[in-house]
Amino acid sequence: MPPNLTGYYRFVSQDNMDNYLRALGNHMTIRTITSLRNYVMDFDLGIEFEEDLGPVDGRKCQTTVSWEEDQLVCEQRGEKRNRGWRHWLEGDLLHLRMTAEDEVCVQIFQKVK
Repeated sequence: MPPNLTGYYRFVSQDNMDNYLRALGNHMTIRTITSLRNYVMDFDLGIEFEEDLGPVDGRKCQTTVSWEEDQLVCEQRGEKRNRGWRHWLEGDLLHLRMTAEDEVCVQIFQKVK
């Protein structure tokens, strides 16, 4: 059975975010986020779907999310090579590894409840 990733997490650290963002490109969008609008990613595991990230960063891609052992893995095909992310738990730490082109960014979050 896959691990339960639900909960609230606090940001702890990150590594290589600047290079990861550079690999995504230097196009920037500034948005004001309110409590009236949220982005929801709704999918079936292992089935590719068109992900519309218009509210987030204006792009669309073909996305597949699946479990690989104890890691939730997302592969995104579209405007960038080797694009995706994976989540996994180590104790009460949630790890997020994001890839784009040849860059990797790792973020760590602490579960708070």
